[in-house]
Amino acid sequence: MVNAKERIDTIYDVVKNRNPGETEFHQAVWEVIETLTPVLEKCPYYAKQKIIERICEPERQIIFRVPWQDDDGEVHINRGFRVGFNSALGPYKGGLRFHPSVLLGTIKFLAFEQTFKNALTGLPIGSGKGGSDFDPKGKSDNEIMRFCQSFMTELYRHIGEMTDVPAGDIGVGAREIGFLFGQYKRITNCYESGVLTGKSPSWGGALVRKEATGYGLVYFAEEMLKARNESLKGKVCVVSGSGNVAIYAIEKLQQLGAKVVACSDSGGVIYDERGIDLETVKEIKEVQRDRIKAYVAQHGEADYRDKGNIWDIPCDLAFPCATQNELDEKAAQTLVENGCLAVAEGANMPCTPEAVDCFMENNVAYGPGKAANAGGVATSALEMQQNASRDSWTFEHTEKRLRQIMANIHRDCYDTAREFDLDGNYVAGANIASFRRVADAMLAFGVI
Repeated sequence: MVNAKERIDTIYDVVKNRNPGETEFHQAVWEVIETLTPVLEKCPYYAKQKIIERICEPERQIIFRVPWQDDDGEVHINRGFRVGFNSALGPYKGGLRFHPSVLLGTIKFLAFEQTFKNALTGLPIGSGKGGSDFDPKGKSDNEIMRFCQSFMTELYRHIGEMTDVPAGDIGVGAREIGFLFGQYKRITNCYESGVLTGKSPSWGGALVRKEATGYGLVYFAEEMLKARNESLKGKVCVVSGSGNVAIYAIEKLQQLGAKVVACSDSGGVIYDERGIDLETVKEIKEVQRDRIKAYVAQHGEADYRDKGNIWDIPCDLAFPCATQNELDEKAAQTLVENGCLAVAEGANMPCTPEAVDCFMENNVAYGPGKAANAGGVATSALEMQQNASRDSWTFEHTEKRLRQIMANIHRDCYDTAREFDLDGNYVAGANIASFRRVADAMLAFGVI
């Protein structure tokens, strides 16, 4: 008989020792494997074949130099990363992040999370993640183009539509994807549409891809509320961040009858009691690329809180959509005291473990990112389908498929939690459902 708890503790100690200093990776691994004890007890063959040990080790890790010149001719050196974590279900799939905070541990944690998120979609995609410590902010289009071309000059040899399919993430939008794809096409001499997702719909991209993570997040929250005989209509919401995920979460919440009263960026928080004017936010962030405080210039009734905490604002629903570990235990306790009913993660691992425990202990419906924000990668996989068939779908068709995928993810998480007598525990449900899907494929392939 496997002593599952001891086995899990031992595995985690090995992960920490083999990956020193990578605290975000440690956190992501523990968040998953601590919920797998009942699985090992029920299915000891996973332990015998060391599936958890294998699933915690990336299949490949690539680090490379990215030299580029700015508009003044000065040479800069950045570091590029691509981690292919698991390909049991399909080619590596996951975004590229351009941000000064990017380190190998950051990419590994994101790629590890992607393993389970991608598995939950039910689509044939493995997991990967990549990026650079390059900061696009304040750079000209030509500087970003030169950086992207240098980055792809090394990355191209490691990717392909049957091998590894990157997409966008923080700091990598349609502009960057265009530059990256152009260089890939130039080097390889082939129009391999499926090698990158997040492309413009005018040259191979999927409609709804831009909106997908935010829309999918709201669809998942809607399913959580239905399970509690509640609805989105009339609910007061706060959405941290004001990037792509946040903007389109706000859009879908407003379409479904909710009222969003606050959003934010790294500078501070906008609180508009009458409801956030989304067109203003889009203009500021997508066109002007300005700070969110510019909102008050057009909406004098709104309140801008410099370096404020968005979680201090009373709400029915909270959507952390900015970055990892942005919502801590103190913020979680404030949300609980203010009567928050549900929290759904639009960012990757935005809630600290202590915050998650607080939500669970206080019966707040909590949708972990690997389930709640899977809409983006799901729609990327739909983009891959369209590229493979040389087809294009309507916005309505793609959104309908996205909504069904999110409903299926919710069902799988909810039913799996119930199977293990953990009713309402979406963390355990998501982890166990996705783990079994990946683990069974790994078992089928033998020891590789």
